[in-house]
Amino acid sequence: MVAKAATLPADMVFIDLEDAVAPLEKNDATRQNVVDALTGLEWTAPTRVVRVNDVATTWCFRDLLYVVAGAQDSLDCIMVPKVQGPDQVAFVHHLLTQLEAELGMSKRIGLELQIESARGAENLPAIADASDRIETIIFGPGDYAADLGIPQLSVGGIDDLYPGDQWHYILSRIVITARARGLQAIDGPYSAIPDVDGFRTVAERSARLGCDGKWALHPTQIEILNEVYRPSQAQYDRAEALLEAYRLATTEGERRGAVMWDGEMIDEASRKMAEQVAARGRAAGMA
Repeated sequence: MVAKAATLPADMVFIDLEDAVAPLEKNDATRQNVVDALTGLEWTAPTRVVRVNDVATTWCFRDLLYVVAGAQDSLDCIMVPKVQGPDQVAFVHHLLTQLEAELGMSKRIGLELQIESARGAENLPAIADASDRIETIIFGPGDYAADLGIPQLSVGGIDDLYPGDQWHYILSRIVITARARGLQAIDGPYSAIPDVDGFRTVAERSARLGCDGKWALHPTQIEILNEVYRPSQAQYDRAEALLEAYRLATTEGERRGAVMWDGEMIDEASRKMAEQVAARGRAAGMA
């Protein structure tokens, strides 16, 4: 499974020491398997992450010590699940600082934080400000639903009885918190892998809320995400054309704050919106 994950065309791949490992297997032998995978495999994904057990467990401390010491520069980020408050982030931050210094590491390890509870949602701003290592805030719909008492048995699924989308509030909070600090906002998993249409729907919704991406649990989901989270060719071409039209209007002849282009008034806000779309397209190789 891990060997296959190394070949997948994803932006980030994480190896899980939390939910994917039974309590009796949360030991150094399992941790060594993680280290071997990070250091011994050729990874397609540019970012390699390990999800440790949450700070409230007896396994987190040892996860961090063993994996960081063994993988060192082959590890990009640590994912911390079930983050409840800034104190938990500070614990991981300071332990990583000491480990990096002791090991003489050249790379500084980043943090990806999962919000999976009411307390975590309530403390989002303080959590996001707790460390300058933080790169990403991730929504965890399964534990979040359980913590709030939402009557649902499929992780990340859509409840047709709810008049709207029950995940919009928390996802919007995560996106706003992340954007205010220059961080990434990532939507969580959708466990009904055969339900391709349902997955596409929730992915498109989170993309429209401003999320930078979403977890995939299967290669077919990766294919869908690579479509959903990049603009269509028409959208990309229009964004580049708008940027060029606005550049010409504001650099040649009379400088104006707003101009008409293709039947619309465009201004600085239009330029910023187009730049976001164009940047995604360039990153996807559409230029």
